[in-house]
Amino acid sequence: MEKTNVMRILEQKKIKYNSYYYGDTDAISGVEVASVLGQDFRRVFKTLVTVSSSKRYYVFMLPVDKELDLKKASKVVGEKSVSMLPSKELLKITGYIHGGCSSIGMKKQFPVVVDESAKQFDTIIFSAGKIGYQVEVSVLELEERLHYLFATIVEEK
Repeated sequence: MEKTNVMRILEQKKIKYNSYYYGDTDAISGVEVASVLGQDFRRVFKTLVTVSSSKRYYVFMLPVDKELDLKKASKVVGEKSVSMLPSKELLKITGYIHGGCSSIGMKKQFPVVVDESAKQFDTIIFSAGKIGYQVEVSVLELEERLHYLFATIVEEK
């Protein structure tokens, strides 16, 4: 398994992580990735990038089986509104492609908000910045060392 830029950044910051590789499968959706990895899908998070009405970018991390509540998200970041960044702009803005986007190692560091549900676990799993690779990191490290904000940002069903 090769080392991704996300893994290098975690090592530079002396943040412990576990890495996972699932590239030998047909897993595409986050739920499929969680299944292939044998992990609880509530602990496997996807990374979504949004743009606000004031043209600022925000990153949201939430469980793979949930949907981002755009009203809650905009309120958390103090914006009038946020909308999903169009896929065609993802590479230019973040340096990542769809399916391999991580909150760590983007071209520019944007504010990151993680769904509050992460706090029910010691660690969460998310993209290591390349399709087929995931990292597992302590929720406490994300909050204390990377200064991620935690809030309720998912749609209620």
